[in-house]
Amino acid sequence: MTTSSPPQRGIPPWEIADLPEPQPLGLRNWASFIGPGIVMMGIQIGGGEWLFGPAITARYGGGLMWLATVAIIAQVFYNIECGRYALYCGEPIFTGFMRLPPSPRFWIGLMMLMNSAALIPGLSSHGATMIAALYLDRPPTAADKWLIDPLAYICLAGVALPVLIGGKVYNMLQAVMTAKVFVVLGFCLIIGVTCVSYSSWWNVFSGFVKFGNVPVTDSQGGEIVVNAVAHRWETGAWPVISVANIVMLGAFAGYAGGGGLANSTYSNFVRDKGWGMGQQVGAIPSVVSGHQVSLSHVGKVFELTSDNLRRWKGWWRYILTDQLIIWAPGCFMGMALPALLSMQFAQYSTITSPEQTQVAQSIITADGIRNAAFFSPKIAQVLWVVALFTGLMVMLPSQMAIVDDFSRRWTDTIWTANSRVRDSMHAHQVKWIYYFILSMYILWSFVCAYLFRGAPKLMTEIIANLNNVALGITSFQLLWVNHTLLPRPLRPRWYNTTGVIACGMFYLGLSALVFGYKIWPMFVS
Repeated sequence: MTTSSPPQRGIPPWEIADLPEPQPLGLRNWASFIGPGIVMMGIQIGGGEWLFGPAITARYGGGLMWLATVAIIAQVFYNIECGRYALYCGEPIFTGFMRLPPSPRFWIGLMMLMNSAALIPGLSSHGATMIAALYLDRPPTAADKWLIDPLAYICLAGVALPVLIGGKVYNMLQAVMTAKVFVVLGFCLIIGVTCVSYSSWWNVFSGFVKFGNVPVTDSQGGEIVVNAVAHRWETGAWPVISVANIVMLGAFAGYAGGGGLANSTYSNFVRDKGWGMGQQVGAIPSVVSGHQVSLSHVGKVFELTSDNLRRWKGWWRYILTDQLIIWAPGCFMGMALPALLSMQFAQYSTITSPEQTQVAQSIITADGIRNAAFFSPKIAQVLWVVALFTGLMVMLPSQMAIVDDFSRRWTDTIWTANSRVRDSMHAHQVKWIYYFILSMYILWSFVCAYLFRGAPKLMTEIIANLNNVALGITSFQLLWVNHTLLPRPLRPRWYNTTGVIACGMFYLGLSALVFGYKIWPMFVS
C-alpha cells in the first residue's frame, strides 16, 4: 500500500523515507524514552498549578478540582493527535494546518490571532515578585515597584540564555524541565506528606471526581460550592451559578495541564526528540554545539508496508505511554500538590492589605509557611526561602518555554511556508530564523512588561482565557488535518475523535461563559 501526498497549496509535497525502527519500551531504554511528556509537564507546571490552582482551593477548597480533571483528560486526546501527525510526517501540527485549504497565508493570519496570548509575558513578572520577596525578606507591596519592574526585565532577558546551548534547542529544554519537575514536585510532596493534614489531602484529591460542583452565592453574599445535580434532585431547580470569579475559573481551567497553543508544541517536541519520522527530518539547532544539527524544510512520510506499519505500532506505544503514564499523572500531581500547600498554610499568611492583591498565591503560601506555628524560627526561614526558590523554578523555566514556543512555532512556519527561505537557506541555517524571532520576541516582551507593570495576575488571567479560545478552535483543525491528510489506516479512531471534539467544546464553552458574563457587558453598559 502506498501513501498519498497532500495538495501542495504553496508547500512542497512530503518526501518518502522508511519509518525508523523504535527501540523497545523498558527500563533499559528509559533515557531515550523520557522526553516530550516530561518537557510538556515541566512547561505546564506554571500558571494554573502554581497560581490559579492554589487560589481556587484557597477560595473553594477542593470542590472545583474536577475542572482540572476534565481539562487534563481533554488535553490528553488533543496531545495524542498532535503526536500522531508528527510521527507520520515529522512536521509540527501547524505545518499540517497550513496544508489545509484555502492557503497557508490564511492560516498564518489566524495563527497570529490565536497566538496573541503568548505576547503577554506574565510568568516572568511573577518570577520578579518572588526574587523581590527573597531580597526584601518579606512579601513585596505596591511600594516595591522600583525593584520588581527592573527584575521583570532581567528575568525576561535571562530566560533566553539556556536555549543558546545544547546542540538541539530541545535538549536544553528537556534538561531544564526535567530538573524543574523533580525540584517542584519533590518540595511539594515532602512538605505535603510531613505537614499537610489527611483531611486536606482528601479534600483536594476527592475534588478531582466531584463532577458537577459549581460556585453559588450564599445568603451572606459570599460563595459556596454545591453539586448541581444534587441541588436539582433536592429542590427541583438548577442552582444559579455565581459568575463573580468566572475569569479566574476560566484561567484555572485554561492553565490546567497546558492550554492554548502550547499543547500543539507537543508535535514539535516529538519531531525534535526523533520519534517516528522526526528522526528523518531533524531539529532546530542551538547556536552553541548545534553545528551538526539540521532541519528539513518539509516532512517525510513512509510507505504503508507491513514493516512500516509494525514500526508505527511501536512508535504509537511511545505516544500513549508518554501521555498516559508520564504527562497526565504528572499534571494531576502538579495541580494537587501546590493546592494542598495553599489550603494548609495560606491561612497563616500576613498578607491582608489591599495593596498586596497582585501578589501571587504562591507567595502567600510561602509567607504562611514562614508564619505557621509548626516550625521553629530558623526552619521557618529556611522553608520560606526554599518555597520562593521553588516558585522561581516554576515561573522562569515556564517563561523560557513560552519564549521558545513562540519562536519555534513561527520558525517552523517561515521555514516551510516561505518559498524564498526554502530556496535560499540550507538545512543547518534554520537557527538564524529561530534566534532572530526570539530576539524580537524578547524586545516586545520588554514593552509588554512595561504596559502591564504592577499587574502580573491580570496578565496571567488574560493569557489563560485567550488560550481557551485557541485550544478550542485548533481542536477542530487538528481533526480536520488527521482525518484528511493521513492515510486511512493511521487516522484517529472514533474514541480519539470524540475526545478531541469534547476538548474543543469544553474550551470554547468556557470562553463563551467568560465573554458572555464579563466581556460583553462592558460593551453594552
